[in-house]
Amino acid sequence: MIGKTMAELTQGDWAEISRTVAMGDITGFVDAVGDYNPIHSDPDFAATTAFREPIAPGVFTAGLISAVIGTRLPGPGAVYLSQSLKFTRPVKAGDTITTRVEVLEVIRERNRIRLSTVCRNQHGDEVLIGEAWVMPSRSPISYDGQPPHRPMRLPLALQPWAVAAQAMALWGNLGLSLLAAGLPRPRA
Repeated sequence: MIGKTMAELTQGDWAEISRTVAMGDITGFVDAVGDYNPIHSDPDFAATTAFREPIAPGVFTAGLISAVIGTRLPGPGAVYLSQSLKFTRPVKAGDTITTRVEVLEVIRERNRIRLSTVCRNQHGDEVLIGEAWVMPSRSPISYDGQPPHRPMRLPLALQPWAVAAQAMALWGNLGLSLLAAGLPRPRA
């Protein structure tokens, strides 16, 4: 990825990405931010609503805009300054969302661009519309797209079980170490 600088940007430039939303994406987002509104996290509750199934939090969909801004237009090094959002349709697991940003205005003396931001589902229906203000990087930034390695984080509900499993593994290793050390065994 190579970010675009202010000198490289013009009105009408655009970029987009598409992503199919999995239930695990919604669950992971809900766990990450703690938004346990049952409309997002409880299929039985969601079945009693007009949506009939869980829907993604609106800000999950807005995050797809951030992905386009941070990786495509203007790309690495961009600073997201503000965003207006209007959520027009729900996003559900299985939907493919295409997110497009387009340069509406370039203010070179302030190093700012105004972007149109639109997310559409696989049927072409708008699910989110808005505008963003972004500050492009002043110098070109090339980034290979490989984030630093981070250990996987388990959902909060599974973390106590992971700790218990680690403790059991430590006790098991301790027992094996004692056996391997050749300590005298008790006589029967």
